[in-house]
Amino acid sequence: MQIPRSSGVLLHPTCLPSPYGFGDLGSPAYQFIDFLAASDQRFWQILPVGPTGFGNSPYMSYSAMAGNPMLISPEQLQMKGLLTKEDLAHLPEFPPDSIDFERAVPLKKSLLLKACDRFKREASPEQQEEFEQFCQRHAYWLDDYALFMALHNTFDDVSWHLWEPNIAKAEPQAVKEWRERLRDRIYEQKYFQFEFFRQWSWLKQYANDHNIQIIGDIPIYVAHNSADVWSNRELFAIDEETGEPSLMAGVPPDYFSETGQLWGNPIYDWERMEKNNYHWWIMRLKMMFEYVDVLRIDHFRGFEAYWEVDQGEDTAMNGRWVKGPGAKFFKVLKRELEGLPIIAEDLGVITPEVEALRDQFGFPGMKILHFAFGGGPDNPYLPFNIERNCLIYTGTHDNNTTIGWFNQIPDYERENAIRYLGGLSPEGINWDLIRLAYSSVANLAMIPFQDFLDLGTEAQMNRPSTSEGNWKWRYRAESLTDQLRDRIKTLIYTYGRTPHDS
Repeated sequence: MQIPRSSGVLLHPTCLPSPYGFGDLGSPAYQFIDFLAASDQRFWQILPVGPTGFGNSPYMSYSAMAGNPMLISPEQLQMKGLLTKEDLAHLPEFPPDSIDFERAVPLKKSLLLKACDRFKREASPEQQEEFEQFCQRHAYWLDDYALFMALHNTFDDVSWHLWEPNIAKAEPQAVKEWRERLRDRIYEQKYFQFEFFRQWSWLKQYANDHNIQIIGDIPIYVAHNSADVWSNRELFAIDEETGEPSLMAGVPPDYFSETGQLWGNPIYDWERMEKNNYHWWIMRLKMMFEYVDVLRIDHFRGFEAYWEVDQGEDTAMNGRWVKGPGAKFFKVLKRELEGLPIIAEDLGVITPEVEALRDQFGFPGMKILHFAFGGGPDNPYLPFNIERNCLIYTGTHDNNTTIGWFNQIPDYERENAIRYLGGLSPEGINWDLIRLAYSSVANLAMIPFQDFLDLGTEAQMNRPSTSEGNWKWRYRAESLTDQLRDRIKTLIYTYGRTPHDS
């Protein structure tokens, strides 16, 4: 995939302003698209949009194919007559630049249940037909997901392998009985997905109409406590007796961690997946490409070789490298999906074999300027060492903001950065790195929105290896100024990233 010389912004929808506690698919999302278009951006990159579990991480979802109901806009529901002004009156006060999940999630759930009840009672025949068609078209994942979530709530939100044995093992008779018993709860879950999908479809169409493409994001692995693993356990390394992962994903010890990272996700049974022509992956990606135009795959190196750790280990130290499906996997995907607009997350310790797999299919990789100044002239993230077919970032959602990064790095690294830049400008280090990204040969320069807003560590989206306090930042409504728009637009013009159709 060759991306034309252009630029974009990295911002998750939960970071949008909203009176309901966190960003959603309401009018601020459309205003953000207007801002992107007016400043000559061409891409909006988001994080995974699946339903989140403990910790609110977009990368630990209950489904690889479902959308997060918490992104549904109550404002849109009111416009469609599914909520009333009274339903949306007397909202609690929420912080304008952070997310209070503990209060916001229960509020959003109560509003969604009201909308569902009204839809069930008052939907027109045409609306009911639209709902039924959605359920039928997506039955391949929706039926299992809706039942899984209904069961998850029934069993007090514990992991599926701790449910009653018969339904934990998804035995056919138990599945049949629970589908009947939880019919109303299943309907709610299907309605939430229907509403998410149509609101998302409206937003994506609006973005595309304004020449903005959406870059989505998926982790290579799925959460153990997910509908995907529960209903397709034969495709994963799962202990048949306990239901726990028999082989777990992670990465080995390195310079940054003496014990490595043990993620705990179950490893795929790639041999079995190959036998059925990677059907689950094909369906997963087909669904994702209904949401987005381009897809970033996290931990791309796992397709070439992955680190697996036996059940019972507490760290990733005692694992081993195992060959992944490699090129044969992507050849099948390319044939079945008629093209692969995929970005390879190729950060970290990457081998020549991983680079060869990436380049064989023309997938753009990623370059991070925050990583560029810790070594010498051979640092692969320095702009004069990068290739055109890549995305260059100041930082990602896992990094500090550029201002926060610059204030916390070692003195020698700071001096390297200043020397490379030829000194610091009065604009600030964030704008210096934005200019450096825009002026590089990389086809696509992608900037986290926090860097445009001159924000420090307080606006960091995620702190890897910490389980609390993440995913909370959001911007204030007054941030989208004409001055910022014009400043960005000027830089885009200066460095030749102006859209070709302008």
